[in-house]
Amino acid sequence: MKTKVCLQLLLLLILISLWFNAKAQEMKFENMRINMVVDQIVKRGIKDSLVIRAMENVERHLFVPKRYKKYAYHDRPLPIGEGQTISQPYIVGFMSEHLKLNSTSRVLEIGTGSGYQAAVLGEICKEVYSIEIVKSLQERASYLLDSLNYENVSTFLADGYLGLPTYAPFDAIIVTCSPSNIPKTLLEQLVEGGRMIIPVGNTDVEKLVLLKKQNGRISKQNVLPVRFVPMVDKRGISY
Repeated sequence: MKTKVCLQLLLLLILISLWFNAKAQEMKFENMRINMVVDQIVKRGIKDSLVIRAMENVERHLFVPKRYKKYAYHDRPLPIGEGQTISQPYIVGFMSEHLKLNSTSRVLEIGTGSGYQAAVLGEICKEVYSIEIVKSLQERASYLLDSLNYENVSTFLADGYLGLPTYAPFDAIIVTCSPSNIPKTLLEQLVEGGRMIIPVGNTDVEKLVLLKKQNGRISKQNVLPVRFVPMVDKRGISY
């Protein structure tokens, strides 16, 4: 009887220890996330309160592989497999802010990747449609976003260059992979007054371009030098 009681007590102590360790880790990540938002987002000029709040809420460490979790809130992109990366936090904030989003926005994202950018958009927007061409990444991101209850975020295994005409038009389009030229198919899926932000160029020279559709015309503005993975088709050939 004594042995049984001792074993039960030992099991209880182990469970308590695991709970405290998990809570300590959770608090550590929360502090890191708050510091990330202050130092990398707010201090670097991001002012949109919806974007700031979204980046405070989304737990970036959940979207990176286990071996990179300790770097999840650092000012850098991180590998997520299949030759892809999760974008630097500042770039996520910068691109999101330039779309001028709100609670009624319907947004198309090209390049789901880890799902982190989609989650940030999901905190702000009414509907988010996200396309990923790599099956393993799309399945992983879809599972994670569902488990985190992002019911307003839908992911699709498809070619991002073609967009999602069935669900168009969109108030905003955000592209997280770089084609050599701006896809006309995506511009056609913007509403009047809509915005699109997209990296354009090859691996040597890329620029982040903000486009606005006004009176049926497209205006373009280069807003930031960047580096993104290339936009590819189903054969892996760059656009």
